[in-house]
Amino acid sequence: MQLSIQDALQRRYASKAFDAGKTLPDAVVRQILDVLRWTPSSTNIQPWHFIVASTDEGKARIAKGATGSYGYNEAKILNASHVVLFCSRTSVDEAHLQKVLAAEDAAGRFKDYPQARDAAHNTRVSYHDFHKFEKKDVHHWLEKQIYLNMGALLLSAGLLDIDAVPMEGVNQEVLNAEFDLTSKDLVAVAAIALGYRSDEDFNAGLPKARLAEEEVFTHI
Repeated sequence: MQLSIQDALQRRYASKAFDAGKTLPDAVVRQILDVLRWTPSSTNIQPWHFIVASTDEGKARIAKGATGSYGYNEAKILNASHVVLFCSRTSVDEAHLQKVLAAEDAAGRFKDYPQARDAAHNTRVSYHDFHKFEKKDVHHWLEKQIYLNMGALLLSAGLLDIDAVPMEGVNQEVLNAEFDLTSKDLVAVAAIALGYRSDEDFNAGLPKARLAEEEVFTHI
């Protein structure tokens, strides 16, 4: 069942416990993968990679990042149907830029305006170089794109009538080592666990709370 945006926003919350006996249907998983792939990014730079765990072995590997002070997230990872580890590139090289450009070309974006091909590439390079050489925050700029992706997935989970919880509370260094991310110019950012809430989830029955409209909107 897909809900309206308003209903989805009210339904979704940060799930604190998952029913380990329930798994997501393949059709739902397919939609989740589409959301991850098609979420927008600045200049379409797509600086992400996703590790999707659906097996007990895969979830156990991600759960290695939820020990010690992050132990409160271990059960969420192990009991969820699927867990997505969001990874960001730490930099963007020419090979990646050319892959993005080739994908745009293959999709036919420049079919009617071939001159737009160079413009698209040069715009991407200029934004990247601005953050690399002037603001000197290219790593953080690339990570920001990952949070756009996470937000899209959380809203989509609500629309798909499934449960989810975002987890920055994972040991990034442990996960970087577990999946050899550094050698791939990637870094672990956060994870999202997906599935169906457990009857033991205390957070499911608590009312949602947000600041009043007059606090967060300025109409001009």
